[in-house]
Amino acid sequence: MSDEGKFLRLTVELTVEVLDVDALQAAALGEIRHEDADLTDEERKEQAELVNADETGATALQWLIEPDHVLSLVNHIDEVEPREAVLGVEPSDGLSEDEEEHDHEH
Repeated sequence: MSDEGKFLRLTVELTVEVLDVDALQAAALGEIRHEDADLTDEERKEQAELVNADETGATALQWLIEPDHVLSLVNHIDEVEPREAVLGVEPSDGLSEDEEEHDHEH
């Protein structure tokens, strides 16, 4: 086997149910307003408006997910090195049929 790196794309799909959109948005706004957030005042305002305008909570959830949490899926594996991570959060119509069947098995 050659020493040249091989790349693998890891795809994870997770569906969550938002129980309280207002609380989710408030938590995201707290992160946006936090002094450690690397944002200008204009960026803070823009991001806050995006969070408030998104009735699904997707924008708020994206603000609350820590990149390190996603990378922890592979951090314990010495034989791989994370090279790129892309995170997207979007509205869903709910559980797929496969997920509903799996839920009923437990």
